[in-house]
Amino acid sequence: MTQVTKEQVLDALRGVDSGTGGLDVAARGWVQDVVIKDGHVAFALEVPPDLGPKLEPVRAQAEKAVYELPGVLSATVVLTAEKKAAPSPQAKGGGGREQLALPGIKSIVAIASGKGGVGKSTTAANIAVALAKLGKSVALFDADIFGPSMPRMLGLAGKKPHSDGTKVHPLENHGVKVMSIGFMIAEDNPVIWRGPMVMGALEQMLKDVEWGDIDVMVVDMPPGTGDTQLTMSQRVPLAGAVIVSTPQDIALLDARKGLNMFRRVEVPILGMIENMSHYICPSCGHREDIFSTGGAEKTARELETDFLGGIPLDIKIRETSDSGTPIVAADPDSPHAKAYVEIAEKIAAKLADGTVKPAPTISMGA
Repeated sequence: MTQVTKEQVLDALRGVDSGTGGLDVAARGWVQDVVIKDGHVAFALEVPPDLGPKLEPVRAQAEKAVYELPGVLSATVVLTAEKKAAPSPQAKGGGGREQLALPGIKSIVAIASGKGGVGKSTTAANIAVALAKLGKSVALFDADIFGPSMPRMLGLAGKKPHSDGTKVHPLENHGVKVMSIGFMIAEDNPVIWRGPMVMGALEQMLKDVEWGDIDVMVVDMPPGTGDTQLTMSQRVPLAGAVIVSTPQDIALLDARKGLNMFRRVEVPILGMIENMSHYICPSCGHREDIFSTGGAEKTARELETDFLGGIPLDIKIRETSDSGTPIVAADPDSPHAKAYVEIAEKIAAKLADGTVKPAPTISMGA
């Protein structure tokens, strides 16, 4: 297969009108961060902030023009905008970065982990559905750009949100509004973006979506403690973070790192969840602590934060997540679903009683 070049990409974009007076997007200097790998092309269009919402058709045309090039397997384009105005002192995040204004959303809760493979996304999906069952208006924002899983877990795989030309309208299922980069790209297409493109996409999905009035937005954070997690903590007015871990020592070491990262940037910790806490044989009822048990509760005590509860290891949780109907929706009377609902109740109570701050002041000092 012939490898497309950056110059070919730019040539194709010279045929895409910017919609701003006859110049194409390349001539405007909007094309940034072109990444090409194995036939997959990604880049950003950095546009004036006041024009951003109006340029979705231009973004789509740019994507189409590049996708039609010989040798291109996928093309992904995001709109980004660099605001020049100085942020107000009340709106600054770490390092003087301005926090996003999301006026219709009362509380934003990050579901995070120090490492992958601990069931963080499954936990986030079930907590979101549980909050909806408690009568809350709920949104679920998939911030895991490199491994988006919410479209499949919420039964929305293969569907796309629609745009009215100004705002994108999120998809909804199980009483939860959902936005994910997974709606924009095929499941088997790799995301090969650098950090600025990742943050541009995340901010675009947050700002340019018509969320409506939301009581709680659950954010499925990417695993680890890298640039995306740190920048999300700085730019998004988080009410608090929930740390998910499995019980074994090696997972808890990474969970401690994740918890301490949020504390470093003064995001309140709502508590810890122990996932895959134990296994009960469905045939004989024997309990087996496959990954040990109680480690997250012990760690929560040591780190002076609340232990929100434990979730058992059970094939039904995996099967219902894979099928697009989280167990809280699929089998609400099961002990597993009730465990998620109890955790959701604790989170909702913390948000309601004022023990967490809606917009933390970020400090990056030692």
